[in-house]
Amino acid sequence: MAIAASKPLRHFSPSLPHISSYKPKLHVRLPRVSFQALSSSSTSSPFTEANSESRYKRETWTHNESTSNCRSNFDDKSNEIALQLPELKKLLEALRASREKEGGKLENSGGPGRVALVGTGPGDPELLTVKAVRAIEKADLILYDRLVSNDVLELVRPDARLLYVGKTAGYHSRTQEEIHQLLLSFAEAGANVVRLKGGDPLVFGRGGEEMDFLQQQGIRVEVIPGITSASGIAAELGIPLTHRGIANSVRFLTGHSRNGGTDPLYVAENAADPDSTLVVYMGLSTLPALVPKLMSHGLSAETPAVAVERGTTPQQRTVFAELQDLVNEVKLAELVSPTLIIIGNVVALSPFWPYSSEENKVAAQESMLMR
Repeated sequence: MAIAASKPLRHFSPSLPHISSYKPKLHVRLPRVSFQALSSSSTSSPFTEANSESRYKRETWTHNESTSNCRSNFDDKSNEIALQLPELKKLLEALRASREKEGGKLENSGGPGRVALVGTGPGDPELLTVKAVRAIEKADLILYDRLVSNDVLELVRPDARLLYVGKTAGYHSRTQEEIHQLLLSFAEAGANVVRLKGGDPLVFGRGGEEMDFLQQQGIRVEVIPGITSASGIAAELGIPLTHRGIANSVRFLTGHSRNGGTDPLYVAENAADPDSTLVVYMGLSTLPALVPKLMSHGLSAETPAVAVERGTTPQQRTVFAELQDLVNEVKLAELVSPTLIIIGNVVALSPFWPYSSEENKVAAQESMLMR
């Protein structure tokens, strides 16, 4: 049996460009485990993927005439970096000339530029902060990640330049060290640089590493926080990450570790706490190993859980399940990255939990009224 419904989204966007809201259709598959939220629109990704043609179109400025018609040169990282600096300097000279005509000056004229690490939230462009929008509008150059939505990139002014530095499993357009050098080189050239990151730049976004590197080189760094995926997606589903009498703490866990680093699942023993909420970022591939570890360390097999693909976007897909069934249901749904996983009794407070008790439904209604 399928139950279809829709729910409005409440957004506040003062003085921002018009961004159309969406109302995804909600399909509940009963009686057992899974809930799916699917948009009636195209299921294409809202994010910039490795093979995105729109990305190549955005970045034609990085190549001169002799290389612009050769796609192979786009994959030649050393050649591309060498080409970008002179093009950036030409851009800055044009910007200075234009602003001087208008009676203004580049804020950083004659000295090093600065870098703003800006969080763009989980995907919905209306979850951007006003400060983030202002930083994007002022940027001369924007280095952006894969999980920055295309709608957010539409806010970039026409004369600014964009450069993709995204990563996904099996494909890194740049190493982290190359990203550090790009940020430094562009800032030293005098540009006002914005580093756009999905979610919050300091929550599993490696923003701390970039901030530390740039500050050691004498570059001014500003951090503009974003709504981290845990908060944005939980709110979208009506899940309070903490709730009096149910969850007195919340823990964020990464499903990935750096090369040669400690197994990220080693914390399962401490994370198996029925009075806490566990949120797993980038945990799709390690979920089959995590779930049995949590249960072996005492977390109930009936603990409510949810996996959310592309949360807060029109392409959002959601699977609710008890912990013991989560791996199988996620596999059946064929969820892909980015997928966030929330495990804990608070998940049953969601109005979309498919087999809530009357007690949980009342608690969920009270929770929604207090939001």
